[in-house]
Amino acid sequence: MDAVLLSRIQFAVTVGFHFLFPPLTFGLTLLILIFETSYLKTENERYQKLSNFLVKILGLVFVLGTATGIVMEFAFGTNWSEYSRMVGDIFGAPLAAEGVFAFFLESVFLGILVFGRARVSKKMYWLAAFLVFFGAHLSGLWIIIANSWMQTPAGFALEGGRAVLTDFLAAAVNHSTFIRFTHTVVAGWITGVFFVAGIAAWYLLKNRSTEFALPALKTSLIILAVCALLELGLGHAHSVQVAKTQPAKMAAFEALYQTQAGAPLALFGIPDAANQKNYLFVGVPKLLSWLIYFDATAPVKGLNEFPANEQPPVFLPFVAYHIMIILGSYFIAITLIGIYLLVKNKLTHAKWFLVALIFSIPLPHLANQSGWIAAEVGRQPWAVYKVLRTSEAVSVVVPAGQILFSLITFCLIYLLLLILFIKILLKLIQKGPENVPAAGY
Repeated sequence: MDAVLLSRIQFAVTVGFHFLFPPLTFGLTLLILIFETSYLKTENERYQKLSNFLVKILGLVFVLGTATGIVMEFAFGTNWSEYSRMVGDIFGAPLAAEGVFAFFLESVFLGILVFGRARVSKKMYWLAAFLVFFGAHLSGLWIIIANSWMQTPAGFALEGGRAVLTDFLAAAVNHSTFIRFTHTVVAGWITGVFFVAGIAAWYLLKNRSTEFALPALKTSLIILAVCALLELGLGHAHSVQVAKTQPAKMAAFEALYQTQAGAPLALFGIPDAANQKNYLFVGVPKLLSWLIYFDATAPVKGLNEFPANEQPPVFLPFVAYHIMIILGSYFIAITLIGIYLLVKNKLTHAKWFLVALIFSIPLPHLANQSGWIAAEVGRQPWAVYKVLRTSEAVSVVVPAGQILFSLITFCLIYLLLLILFIKILLKLIQKGPENVPAAGY
């Protein structure tokens, strides 16, 4: 058993499970803010009840996200002590800021949303909804700052074998922070809003809570159509950034083994990195060069440009990256179909579309996980790009047997938590928005 590999798997399981919940939070807080704004303007109780319903779900999501996030942060001190020792002065700052400036803001005002409907004014409740929305996204920003620094480190100097912060702004707003944050936030909106759209579709199929389900679905489809198209542009911009700042990662994404002028954009293939071949490859000639440089003849670096011990794996990043792109295309297609049905007043009669929305609920999660896998595996063999290797970042005193035991324990606990989450969530959905009053009444 390899301690490095087991530590990587354990951290992947921890982060992967945790990452189910922050994207939901982004989308749910957005819809809650929209419904609270509508209620404040119109005093229509339908919007209030929709908001109450989503607040209950948000509370459940927040609890799971907090619990799993704490475990994730402790892992830096247990399994990745060498990483923490070398770059902790830099990496720890945004994590601390996330707790002090974002988490407490979000959690305090979420308490007002959950328990304070009858205890505060309508305007104060709306303000709480806004601050929960703001706090959730501010929390995401700090986490993205920390992770982006690992991808494109800046604003530091190596002194005595440790990374020392020399320019906080340069470290925080590094070469990938802004595009990665916007890309992640919009992905979160898609995740949370698809979740609500699927629930609304289920109500319409069951002919239940239709006075709440229909406006929820209409609002969701409008948001999704905008966000899905916006994410297309953000995804492209993010890929351009990766190609320019982490060219080895982009070469892995496209299974490009040799530098090529007029490089093709891979649509499908089965990479064989050991033999530097792609089986059943389908690509669009010169399109990758054009998308990155707006020049169809521009050279794109292949893996041959990098030493063998600095080349990332190919198969997993290639597959994950293309799954994300395929799902993003699906999101655009299905939401535009939804807008068409909405305009034609055929939304409630298109049963197949409502069923498709229900089955689409987990797909944004799959896209998120695929994007994360592509980004993190594509960065290998580096924990901090070009600064610290993953093999040098693990805790040297933690044996493989202990890591394996904790990995199995985590998997069992997370499975139990997921079952409880789904069970409680289904109970809330079964009650319906009309039967889920705000706490405090």
